[in-house]
Amino acid sequence: MTSMKKLAQLLNEMVDAGVITDYALFGALAQIRYTEPVATLDADVLVEVPASDKVDVLSDLYRFCATKGYLPEGESIRVGDWPAQFIPVFSALTREAMQNAEVADYEGVGFRVVRADYLAVIALSAGRAKDMTRILALLESGSVTPEAVASLANRHGMKETWERFQRRFLSD
Repeated sequence: MTSMKKLAQLLNEMVDAGVITDYALFGALAQIRYTEPVATLDADVLVEVPASDKVDVLSDLYRFCATKGYLPEGESIRVGDWPAQFIPVFSALTREAMQNAEVADYEGVGFRVVRADYLAVIALSAGRAKDMTRILALLESGSVTPEAVASLANRHGMKETWERFQRRFLSD
C-alpha cells in the first residue's frame, strides 16, 4: 500500500474516531493534483480538532497515530515513506480552504485536497519565493485564473498583496 493511501486512510479514521473534525491536504503535495510534480519533503495537512482547552491541541492526534503504529519524527509523523505534518487551521482563509476542499480518489480511498484557488491564495499569504513559484505554476497550468485568485485574495484582505504579485510577475 502506498504512503499516500495510508495517509488518506489514517485521516479518514481520525475523522471517524472524532480525533479531528475535518482535514485537507495542502502545500506542495496538494499542488501536484493541479500542476507538474514539485519537490517536497513532507505532506502538509490542515486539520481541525474538536474544541479543547489543551495547550497542545494535537496531543490526541499524536496519541491516535501512535496506537496505529505511526510515530513522531520531529514536527511530523511518519506514515509509510512520508513524514506528515499536521497543521491546525490558523486563519479564516485556511478554515475556508479546508471546508471547501475537493474529494479526490486515491487508490479507492477518498482524500480531501485544498482547491487550486485556495492553494494560490495561501501561497500568496506566505509570500516566500517558492510560494510565488507555486502561484505561477497554478496559473500556467490553467488550474486557476487570475480573476479567481483576485476574488479570493480580496475577500481575505490581500488585495494589495495580489496587485503587487501581478505587477511583479504578470505584467507584460
